Amino acid sequence: MLTEEMRDILRQSRQAGWVIEPLAKRFLEKAGLSVPRFTWARTLEQATEFAARIGWPVAAKVVSPAVVHKSDVGGVAVGLAGPDELAEAWRRFSTLEKFDGALIEEMVAGVELIVGARYDLQFGPVVLAGLGGTAVEVYRDVALRMAPLTPDEARSMLPGLQGAELLMGHRGAEGVDLVALAGLLARFSELVMALGDSIESIDLNPVMCSADGCIIADARIILPAAV
Repeated sequence: MLTEEMRDILRQSRQAGWVIEPLAKRFLEKAGLSVPRFTWARTLEQATEFAARIGWPVAAKVVSPAVVHKSDVGGVAVGLAGPDELAEAWRRFSTLEKFDGALIEEMVAGVELIVGARYDLQFGPVVLAGLGGTAVEVYRDVALRMAPLTPDEARSMLPGLQGAELLMGHRGAEGVDLVALAGLLARFSELVMALGDSIESIDLNPVMCSADGCIIADARIILPAAV
């Protein structure tokens, strides 16, 4: 399942200890997982041209090997409606440590989920799924399973979540595509099995799920400490 390009991404990220988001998105895309249309822009002109091509509004995120938690330092801007707003976000990003451009991507909507995995020295890869976004650390509404997962096993994780009703459709809202969500979880579990102990953790948060499918809006891959 791991292509040579995917292995190269892990190799070139080893010194930093984590995979910066544009490379993480490419890594997941090569693994057959859905991500937004995106580009890694090194100049404001590149960023503006791409945004105009895919259509406003867009999201922009700082790219820097020194910034793991982008939202903590003002490194995320969403709903940018035009060139002026993008230019202001770029100006702000450029003041951050080791600034290396920005990830520009289409906006996606849906219920925010978290999908993750940790490599446990005793049990191997453990997959996590639950309600995501910034509140995940507060509510911890998640379910855990050992990898790998079949789609049926993945789907069985969902009813026990406190927020499961949001997935099924709440107060007239349309439910998410549970088949697509279960498929994403199963495919993700295959990936973490293939990775084994070459990663410490992967967090996909948020994964935006709707009736049209599930798209990984943000991703962080942490690598084991060098010995």
